[in-house]
Amino acid sequence: MWQFLSNVFKKKNYIEEQDSMKKYLIVGLGNIGEKYENTRHNIGFKILDAFAKQENLTFETQKLGDITTYKLKGRTFILLKPNTYMNLSGKAVLYWLTKEKIPLENLLVVTDDLNLPFGSIRLKTKGSDGGHNGLKDIQDKLNTVKYNRFRFGISDAFSKGRQVDYVLGEWTDEETEQLKERFEKSTEIIKSFALAGINNTMNTFNGK
Repeated sequence: MWQFLSNVFKKKNYIEEQDSMKKYLIVGLGNIGEKYENTRHNIGFKILDAFAKQENLTFETQKLGDITTYKLKGRTFILLKPNTYMNLSGKAVLYWLTKEKIPLENLLVVTDDLNLPFGSIRLKTKGSDGGHNGLKDIQDKLNTVKYNRFRFGISDAFSKGRQVDYVLGEWTDEETEQLKERFEKSTEIIKSFALAGINNTMNTFNGK
């Protein structure tokens, strides 16, 4: 009997482990509140919003963020927009990774990047925070720099001393129009991350 029960528990744990490997946490970084909604710093939120709109998903406010779930080809995508404000993003990331038992390699963080030209895309499996407060807090909470990030270029077209104003400024009309195509590409990237893996996704989309 004990051997039978042991086998049952082992099988249950194996199934749970396999299920967790098919879950992916996609985190879009940004600040909550109407005044931040259309700012460059909130591109992570905007990309997840575009994904949700395309797939007819609805975000619900849960612990530490707004959440929605999407399923595709046996994979479960958990989309998270932290409501902790940018500087405390790591708290929400760690909570949902732990709650859903998602392995670190199945995490993708979507963030703005001043060092990339507007609209350009770079995927990386590790790296420094580059002075980005959201990435810095994630790094601190996860205690590692080895996590996947989807960097979206917002360019550095600001004069000396105006970085904060630029990052928290709103997109121009021209940029807003160009973002539509970039949002479609971003949705493809998120799906590819789960279906094809980070390395194949980097090879396919980096620089596109």
